[in-house]
Amino acid sequence: MRIKIWGCRGSIPSPGCDNNEYGGNTTCVEVRLKDGSLIVIDAGTGIRCLGTTLLKPEGPKKVHLLLTHAHWDHLQGFPFFVPAYMEEYSIIVRGGPLAKQSLKAFLAHQMDPPYFPVPFRDLKASFDFRQEDGQSLSIGKVEIIPILLKHPNGGYGYKFIEGNKTFVFLTDNEIGFDHPGGLPDTEYVEICRNADLLIHDGQYTEQEYKISRGWGHSTFRAVTDLSISAEVKRLGIFHHDPRHLDKDLDRYIEECRQQISKEKSRVECFGTKEGMEINL
Repeated sequence: MRIKIWGCRGSIPSPGCDNNEYGGNTTCVEVRLKDGSLIVIDAGTGIRCLGTTLLKPEGPKKVHLLLTHAHWDHLQGFPFFVPAYMEEYSIIVRGGPLAKQSLKAFLAHQMDPPYFPVPFRDLKASFDFRQEDGQSLSIGKVEIIPILLKHPNGGYGYKFIEGNKTFVFLTDNEIGFDHPGGLPDTEYVEICRNADLLIHDGQYTEQEYKISRGWGHSTFRAVTDLSISAEVKRLGIFHHDPRHLDKDLDRYIEECRQQISKEKSRVECFGTKEGMEINL
């Protein structure tokens, strides 16, 4: 698998010269499989730039779009995803065990008037909204396991298994707080156990969390503790708060590394950055 970050900002796009290193686009992650299949996780504003790269003649014409949930920062880039307007592309939209019409409604509603000038029905790409009733789904030779999130209104993260490599993606997951439909913290530890890569929401400092507790996002300390307990190989901290500038995130990530070192853990910790590529 090759993972590329097209957007890792949380809550709202946050452009600006003080955010150039980590980026300001909201959630969009590309997963490219060994057989060349393209999976896109979420349609935040990062999906616009991804769509531009797909217009090359040699680019894939089939896109598997996995949606985690329907909050706007994870969908708001879709109306600007150029392949959706072109008939030579096919887009297979999948999620956890959700109704097919719900998946379509997530994307189409933001294009309803008066919110957007082009309605969903005018898109030329072929769409396939698939319901997943089982505990896992497959794309090519990759098994993908939906994971219930601890987040207001619910949602799904995903565990990707290709050969002997495992990648777990858990955005918008609040470790340490019980949301309806979420899993116990101990289950997330087992889900992430020995993962080659864990990308997990880490939006708040402990001080910020005094106000934001229950909003659906983890602290840096909580997600670092999770990675240590699960003995993951690499931890990528994701869903950066729009208030956190590059210099802030550098400091917070370093504090996470110090926490790991203090616990004598071998977890490699980094902050996800727009444009970053990770090969497994």
